[in-house]
Order: sequence, then structure tokens, then C-alpha cells
Amino acid sequence: MAKTEIVVVGAGYSGIAAAKMLSKKLKKNSDMHITLIDRHSYQTMMTELHEVAGGRVEPEAIQYDLQRLFCKRKNVSVVTDSVVNVDKENKVVKTERGSYSFDYLVLAMGGEPNDFGTPGVKEHGFTLWSMDNAIKIHDHIEKTVTLAAMEPDAEKRKAMLNFVVCGSGFTGIEMVGELIDWKEVLAKKNKLDPSEINLMVVEAAPTILNMLDRNDAGKAEKYLLKKGVTILKDTPIVEVAEDHIVLKSGEKIPTHTLIWTAGVKANSDTEEFKMESARAARLVANEFMQAKGYEDKNIYVIGDLVYFEEKENMATPQIVQAAEQTGHCAAKNILADINGTEKVAYKGKYDGFMVSIGSKYAVACVFDKIHMSGFFAMAMKHIINLRYFFDIRSGYYAFQYIMHEFFRIGDQRNIMRGHSSRNSNVLWSVPLRVFYGSVWLVEAMKKIVGNGKLMQPGTWFGEGSWFTDNVAFPFPWLQQAADATSGASEAAATTDVATAVADPAFGLSYAYGEEPMTVFKTMPKWFSNIMEFMMPNQDVALFMQKFMTIFEVLLALAIIAGLFTWLANATTIVLVVMFCLSGMFYWVNIWFLFVAFALMNGSGRAFGLDKWVMPWIQRTFGKWWYGDVKSQYGDNA
Repeated sequence: MAKTEIVVVGAGYSGIAAAKMLSKKLKKNSDMHITLIDRHSYQTMMTELHEVAGGRVEPEAIQYDLQRLFCKRKNVSVVTDSVVNVDKENKVVKTERGSYSFDYLVLAMGGEPNDFGTPGVKEHGFTLWSMDNAIKIHDHIEKTVTLAAMEPDAEKRKAMLNFVVCGSGFTGIEMVGELIDWKEVLAKKNKLDPSEINLMVVEAAPTILNMLDRNDAGKAEKYLLKKGVTILKDTPIVEVAEDHIVLKSGEKIPTHTLIWTAGVKANSDTEEFKMESARAARLVANEFMQAKGYEDKNIYVIGDLVYFEEKENMATPQIVQAAEQTGHCAAKNILADINGTEKVAYKGKYDGFMVSIGSKYAVACVFDKIHMSGFFAMAMKHIINLRYFFDIRSGYYAFQYIMHEFFRIGDQRNIMRGHSSRNSNVLWSVPLRVFYGSVWLVEAMKKIVGNGKLMQPGTWFGEGSWFTDNVAFPFPWLQQAADATSGASEAAATTDVATAVADPAFGLSYAYGEEPMTVFKTMPKWFSNIMEFMMPNQDVALFMQKFMTIFEVLLALAIIAGLFTWLANATTIVLVVMFCLSGMFYWVNIWFLFVAFALMNGSGRAFGLDKWVMPWIQRTFGKWWYGDVKSQYGDNA
């Protein structure tokens, strides 16, 4: 029996959303197969392109390999190819290197910049709608600033250092925000005064950020002006030349860099499909996301490509929330058709908008009523981005996002002002690592040796050792059992000795003559309940104290050798906390916690086994889990 073929064209936000939902819902149906086609082998996080263009992160920070996203989805095949046409009657997608028959087709090819026919934009302007665009802008700006620094002609130098962004939507404002941050770095690198680099936003409308609440947009505008950005409103650009732009008023502004973010239209490749289109060449769909005129062919249109009027003369917005929701709508209706259930009409629900202006400032409106700006708005943007990885079930890229945005970023360009991304040589932590591991080893060996002699193994495991039949844990329910066995007189003698000792004194370092104070004098009731559940009797306790001793030896050796140092030190933190709660740990040794945190910085990578073990594990596990990551996928790749 032939499988039902679902073809999704385009691996943007909407295409990924549709493919993920279909794959999940159909994973138990072996008669269904999904083919995801895109010209790239990766998804680009389009909302973060400005970070690459502005030199904040490397391209790989916002590229998500499609095989890694669908590695365990056996009902999905990823194909790297460009679609050239769709045979709607015979239900075949034609690509540059092959063809794919379909029972259901989802077109998610996205959009592209709309220059509205403005002369010179294609020849002399830069757009920001793909990874190639972002890299091109980045390289051009770096080269232009370098050449300008050595340009003797003052007028030409000024033009070269004048950077203009056309359009004040999210993309344009986020792009100029990155330039605000980057210009300080560029100026220092090229021995320039940052004030020589001029940033400008040119907008044809009378206001900026028109999708935002006016108060939020006002905060953004105020911040831009504070940072020295020139904002020209109600000022259309009518021509772009190599070294200047022309405004509608006739004024010429000298610049060698015009970044065009003024509009979006449907992907021009879809013109070959000969399907009904509307404003900005977007393909018209009904409320179920079915392409108008081809409902019987099971062709769906989603994302920036679709034109569906949610209200009169108000089409679905070209934003990430709408892209994902149209993708989910199409997937639900394909599933409804397969299962013979009723289709679901699209109803957009947009929980708010936010725009970042550089790495440290943002404005946001969440759930249409919570307005934020500054640090909290920027934090919310990171939370929303991390939620996206949760939605697509990619822990790998969630981790990579955190590393790129918080820890691996340079020039203090993150929300933490660089405090979380300071790089240092872990070589200097090696002596501390060896010492800390040795402390744990000495303490563990004391539990093995007991009252014996360290250099005479034959005396180990005797009196005072944790390997005898005496319970070492000072837990009341275990000690009561021990007292019942050994006799009350022995307990009384112990009590007499205890009362003769001086009262414990608080201190973070040992003072001669003082009895150190434990962190907790008695166990909290909740922790006592947990311990009693884990060690209800002496037999279990005797096993646990032997096991814990061996475990501490192995843990100490791992830290000394620099093996799994992050995990080993995190484990010591857990142990110290447990010892504290058990009443078995002193304030004078609380430094254990802080040393463990310090050694979680990758200290095993210098003169430690982690230098070789961790890369090997990452390669081996990555290949087992994700397979061989390639630049192109598919039978024809």
C-alpha cells in the first residue's frame, strides 16, 4: 500500500511548526510520510538576523540544522533543494534536482524584501531577509569603516561613516540598535572617535514602530535619540545611489550604506505557481489555510506567504506568532482530513510584541496589557526565544542559544553587560582543582582507614572506619536502634563527654580553642522524613555509608584528574547541602560550596582528562543521536 505523502516546502517558523505537529500526531501511523524541502540545510532564526549583521554573534548562533531538529522523527525526510514549480493538477512538486508527489502540500516559502520599485535599491542597497544578507551587511560595514579610517578626504570619509536604515519596523529598529552597540567596537578597532560614526533611520510614515503601543514606541524613540540616532519621519526615499540617497524633498544624504527594511512581500519564486495572489503578492487562502481555488487539491499556504483577511482589509500579520499559528492551523486541518473530522478555522491570537534595541535595551507589551522596557523587556525577549526551542522540542539548540547569548559573546554585548561572558584561562584553577579533590580524598580515606594507619593497609577497615558494623550517621532513629543494641550506659558516657566540651562558636575559619559550629544543629523535619525514608534501618544505613565512602573516593579522583569536572563539582555541592541539612557539616568548611562553583568553569580542560574526554563524548553522542550532519540532505544530495 502506497504511503500518504505530505510535502512541506519551506523550513522557516511556519514550515517547522507544521512539520513538527504533523510528525508528532502521525508518528504511530506508518502509512504517513512527511517530506520537508528547503534550499538550505538549516533553519534561520529570522528574528535574530540583525545580531549577525551587527557583529554580535556568529552565523552558526542562529542556524539550526534541520536534521538536528528532526533527528528522531522517523516519518520525516529532510531534502535540501529549491522548488521551481508546482504541478497542481497532477499533485507534484518540482525541484531543481527532482520531483515529489504529494497528497497534501503545505507552502511555507516565506517572504522577501519589498523595495516598492524604488530605483537603485537592488543595485546599491542592502536587505536583511536571509543569512546571506546578514553576512553581506556585516562584511560591508567592517570593510567600509576600515577604509574610512584611512580616507583623507573629509567629505568622503563622512559619507562612508554615515549608515542609514530605511524603515522603522521591528527589523529596521533592531538593526540600528545593533549598530549602536557595534559602533563603539568598530571605532576602537579602527582608532576612530565613535562620534564620527553616524546612524540614521529614515521612515516614510509619520510615526515609527507602528505595531507597538504608542507609549512603548515613544520609549523606543526616546532611547534611540539618547544614543545619537537621527530619525527622519514622514520622509520617503525615492532613489538610492552608490554614495548617496535621495529623499522625496529632493535632499541628498551622502552614505555608502543603505539598509532597506521598509517592507515585505511574498517569495517571488511562487509567481511560477500561477495561484491567486493579493497585496504584496501573497497567496490567498481561506480560513482553513487552503489555497484559494485549489481546496480540492489539498494545497495549504502558511506563514508570511499567506494572505488571509482576519478582519476586513486586515490580513494575517507577517510575524513569528502568526507564522507558527498558521502552520499549526494547516497541520490540524490536514489531520482532520486524514481522520475524517471537522476542520478548524484560523483565529489568530497574538500575545504581544517586543523589539530589542541593541543587546541591553528593549520595549515590550505582553498579553496586551503588561508593558515593559529596559532590562526586563530584554529578559522577556530571551525567555520568548527559549520558549520557541521548547515548542519545537530542541534542548540542544536551547543550550546553544544560552551559550551564545550569555556566555560566549564578546565586547560586553549581552543583557548582563558582559558579566556572564568574561573569558579566562582555566589553567589558573588547576591547583585549586587538585587541592579540592585531595580534600575530598583525604576525608574519604579517613572513613576507610578509621583508627588504623594510612601506610599500613592491613590496619584499615577496623575500629572507627565506616566499613564496620557501627552506624556512623547521627540520625535519631538509627542511633536509638544502636543504643538498644550496645546498651544505655555507653550512651550515657558519650553524653557526659559531650557536655564537657565548650559550646560551639560560629566562625568561617577555625580559631584555636573553639568548638566549630555546625550549619544545622538539628535536621529540619522535612529532611529528616526524607532521610528516614531512604535509610529506615541499620542494614540500609550500613550499606549507604560504605557506598558513600567509595563514591567520595571516586568523586575525589575524578576532580583531581579533571574528569567530568562540571558534573563532579555539581555533585559535591549536592553532597555538601545534604551534609549541612543532616547536621554533619561545619560553618568553617562552607568554602566547599564556593570552590565547587568556581571549578564548574571547565577546569578539567587544562591538565585534565576533560580536554580529550568531553570532545570525544560530544562527537560520539552527537553522531549517535543526530547522525551525520551535512550541508545538503535528501536522496539527490
